[in-house]
Amino acid sequence: MRRPSRFAFLIIFLLLPSLAAAAGLRGLIRKIEQQYMGLSSKTVMTMQVRAEHWERSLTMESWSLGREHFLVRILAPAKEAGVATLKVERNVWNYLPKVDRVIKVPPSMMGGAWMGSHITNDDLVKANHIDEDYTFELLEETPEQYRIACLPKPDAAVIWGKVVYEIIRPQEVPGRVTYFDEKMVPVREIVFDEVTRVAGRVIPLRMTVQPLDKPNEQTVIHYDAIDFDISIKAAFFSLRNLKN
Repeated sequence: MRRPSRFAFLIIFLLLPSLAAAAGLRGLIRKIEQQYMGLSSKTVMTMQVRAEHWERSLTMESWSLGREHFLVRILAPAKEAGVATLKVERNVWNYLPKVDRVIKVPPSMMGGAWMGSHITNDDLVKANHIDEDYTFELLEETPEQYRIACLPKPDAAVIWGKVVYEIIRPQEVPGRVTYFDEKMVPVREIVFDEVTRVAGRVIPLRMTVQPLDKPNEQTVIHYDAIDFDISIKAAFFSLRNLKN
């Protein structure tokens, strides 16, 4: 059997630090993306949407299990109560109680607005899989923050040309996430604040989604209550519960 040359061992040795760094960045991004979830979670949140010609405010309740199961239902206002979204793996369904209809979101509508906000259906599906769909590069490290660029893998079915995370140290919570289109033009930012300790976790309670080409529009989500590691099973995330 032919033994590896000293040159081969040298190449492997030189690659080890970069491989370890990439794994560390991937783990950090995954931690950031899953801060609000834990093994499972239940939240009550308020979402305020300001568009060019209208505004709306929704109170919602949501449940999650891992990163593959998510259910959110509108509680108020009364005219929209019961509207719900279910995510199981990379599939998304919406329930419209006024017509008692469940609609599966097709791939062609993944870029559409979720609940009329500046968050897309694709965000619901892909956000917690960024560690699988992207590679990572450390742009800057200071005592106050990390800046990490996420670049899509060649075969990844994603809509962003690049995503840049600014992560606040030492808490390791998101401060700002900037999204770039395929031409590497920044098109959206999400800013996080109201960093608070909740049930042993340090998390931002407010996130502001800002489309950069529409400075007068935004979506603000505020977490009013959140419980981690609740008792819940995958069977809860069903089309039947979506309607109920």
